[in-house]
Amino acid sequence: MRRCGYPAAPMSTDGSFIVLMAGGTASGKSSIVRRFVEDTGAAHVGHDRYYFDIKQPRGHDFDHPDALDTDRLIHDVSKLKLGQPADLPVYDFASHSRTNAVEVMAPAPIIVVEGILVLSESRLVELADLTVFVDAPEPVRLDRRIRRDVADRGRTKASVLAQYSTTVKPNHDRFVEPSKSIASLVLDGTAPIDESVRRLREALPRQ
Repeated sequence: MRRCGYPAAPMSTDGSFIVLMAGGTASGKSSIVRRFVEDTGAAHVGHDRYYFDIKQPRGHDFDHPDALDTDRLIHDVSKLKLGQPADLPVYDFASHSRTNAVEVMAPAPIIVVEGILVLSESRLVELADLTVFVDAPEPVRLDRRIRRDVADRGRTKASVLAQYSTTVKPNHDRFVEPSKSIASLVLDGTAPIDESVRRLREALPRQ
């Protein structure tokens, strides 16, 4: 796995409540997070901000842990957990590269860190106060992925299926699905969003 040598921020039991939310591609994570953030005012950190620069996107494996700068994510989440602001990277998906800009995120009482692989990294799990996995059957996830990529990303169904079989499914089976076993809360990605958000809110500590 690629390491970038970011200094480790000190740990603390005080500060932000960190929620890690993982799950397979198109399982419903983003929809749940959006509604949860709207309802609670929580902050959201997406793992896909942390992609490394990609010189040749065709055939690139976007679903392997080595594609992401998780060291920096851990460093940033550690700072936020301590109540310190963090400079989050800004990734340009059109050029598949990180820009020179950063987005300064202030600490918040609740921070949701979301991505397919966030539960597969033990150092990130150690920062979490709540671990969540959004589960959905493979046929549902694949159908959603096809419809999303064709409608929103200008892909063809054939190219989506090729990528799915070559990199998405193998990495899901190897890294994503096993991480469900360490989740303290498993949400049904086919259930109504309101129900999933309700269950997530019920898992938070009482104020």
